[in-house]
This record gives sequence, C-alpha cells and structure tokens, in this order.
Amino acid sequence: MLQNHTQPIVALARSWIGTPYHHQAAVCGIGCDCLGLVRGVYLQATGSHPESPPAYSRDWAEATGIETMLDAANRHLSPVAFDAIAAGHVLIFRLRPGLVA
Repeated sequence: MLQNHTQPIVALARSWIGTPYHHQAAVCGIGCDCLGLVRGVYLQATGSHPESPPAYSRDWAEATGIETMLDAANRHLSPVAFDAIAAGHVLIFRLRPGLVA
C-alpha cells in the first residue's frame, strides 16, 4: 500500500499513461520524453518548473558524455537507498556501465 504522501504523485504520474513519446515535450496526453514526464508531473504537483532544461538532442548523452540529467537530478531530488525505493521515487539509471545516466 502506498504511503499517503506518495499517493497524489503516483496518481499524477499514472495519468500520463498513454501519452505518446515526443522528444523534449512535457504535455500530458500530447507527448513527452523521459525528462518531460518528470518535468510534467513536477509542474502538475507544484505549479512551477524547478528549472528549464536547455535544448537537447536525442543522443545528447552519447554525444557529450556529460552527466546533465544526473547533475540536474542532484540539484532537485534527494538520494534514496536502493532498498528504500518505493512508488513515487524517480529512478535514474545507466543502460550500460560507462554510459551517462
């Protein structure tokens, strides 16, 4: 069972199910990418954006090797121990060792 404080966030995130992929978008029901999903849910929950991301290409991570997403996440999110991961948390991961998050 979800904790009371996570239920609204999870409900917001679930309302995005079915939103098609669209690079750099963050509009529920219209389109989003992985960053756009997090940005869109944050906006719905708080009424504001934590920061505006710069334009980015689909392969920005592979092309630059810079941890842009991880750096932004560290500015706005608090780390959680692996065994404490629960509904409502944002997971940031690497597809393969050595790649950027």
